[in-house]
Amino acid sequence: MLGCGVEGFSQKAKLKTKKTSQKNTTSTINYSGNPIFRGWYADPEGRIFNKKYWIYPTYSARYEEQVFLDAFSSTDLTHWTKHNHILDTAYVKWARKAIWAPSITKKGTKYYLFFGANDIQNNEQLGGIGVAVADRPQGPFKDYLGKPLIDSFHNGAQPIDQFVFQDKDGQYYLIYGGWGHCNIVKLNTDFTGFIPFDDGTTFKEITPKGYVEGSFMFLKDGKYYFMWSEGGWTGPDYSVAYAVSHSPFGPFERVGKILQQDSTIATGAGHHSVIQVPKTNKWFIIYHRRPLGETNGNHRETCIDELLFDDKGFIRPVKLTKEGVKKQPS
Repeated sequence: MLGCGVEGFSQKAKLKTKKTSQKNTTSTINYSGNPIFRGWYADPEGRIFNKKYWIYPTYSARYEEQVFLDAFSSTDLTHWTKHNHILDTAYVKWARKAIWAPSITKKGTKYYLFFGANDIQNNEQLGGIGVAVADRPQGPFKDYLGKPLIDSFHNGAQPIDQFVFQDKDGQYYLIYGGWGHCNIVKLNTDFTGFIPFDDGTTFKEITPKGYVEGSFMFLKDGKYYFMWSEGGWTGPDYSVAYAVSHSPFGPFERVGKILQQDSTIATGAGHHSVIQVPKTNKWFIIYHRRPLGETNGNHRETCIDELLFDDKGFIRPVKLTKEGVKKQPS
């Protein structure tokens, strides 16, 4: 059985008068702090389950060391509990390394965790996008299919960086792809395969201009916001851009970048997700970035900042901060 140890800890950042705050200082206003928890973690997906915020990141290390996933939960975005090894390759026999970019959804009483594994470079190699299942958001997750759900390249898209999206009609889709190509596929009811589109195709390419990897989609005011990462993930210019459409299939016309490095805060800001505080109009972006002066590509930290919109619905450029966001009830 998978190990699901729990480590509790608190990270607070407080505002000081006329100074940018650092973590673990004292004041009367609680902030999350950035990074929001300790350790090298990247590609974070934020979700809300059972009145808790959850973050599912990639463990950021050498590919050969990326053989498990941890998760983190919080009731207020300030105090975080670590859930160790919610998924481990010891229980996914076809996965050997490079467990990346988890994406999770709840359907019925089960939690389904989609993940990339093995960083395949061609269709002759074993790996791709898998699915694991559990009864709880903290796992333990077990391999659902005994094989990858997507095990080969389609439309030039490397099978990585998957995001599971539920449309307003209840239909689930998987949006994924690396190497500059992005596909959307329609999941069948039990997540064991796909339903072809009306034109007979299964893998529909929706790649916008500038797309590299790290797809994400959300609905707001009837519009589909499609977001992705650009640039090289090991470099300082890694960033996030977006497009808007009235359909999850596009067409998606690029609007522009909304998240990128700040020479006074951090570099390599990218591969993100977005959450909305329930019953509010507060939105936050959860992403990874690299500390100033850090040159190791794997040294990435998970952070959170406000996501703001203008009166026309366009996303404002994100301001990177050290203090993060205020305590928020879930």
